[in-house]
Amino acid sequence: MMYASAEQMTARFGEQELIELTDKDGQAGELVQAVLEGALSDASATIDGYLAGRYALPLASIPQVLVPICCDLARYQLYDEQASEQVSNRHKHAMRFLELLAVGKVSLGVSDDGEVQADDLPEITSAGSVFARDKSTGFL
Repeated sequence: MMYASAEQMTARFGEQELIELTDKDGQAGELVQAVLEGALSDASATIDGYLAGRYALPLASIPQVLVPICCDLARYQLYDEQASEQVSNRHKHAMRFLELLAVGKVSLGVSDDGEVQADDLPEITSAGSVFARDKSTGFL
């Protein structure tokens, strides 16, 4: 399962940067989908390695928090050994997030079987009914 798509990468980092990163020899002059999807697949495999200890894979749905993580990992990989400080820092932060996720200090908001949990839903409680037949003393 890939946690980000080529379209999401393009929206995040721009088509021109991705053309430069995927067209290694400059022959194609356009975005090389196979190279980009290979980097996204590798990044997704890295994420799976960290998730496998806590969640049943594949996840039922992709948590939004994993999309930028996958994009940052794939971008770093595309830069090979020429990554800028910003790209390297984003990669380090993504890896740190995955490490925290693996040890349980951060949660994806999904259950162990991959279903989305809704922990922040409102909850209504009541003290019980005021007027009920079983509580009335002959009035109702």
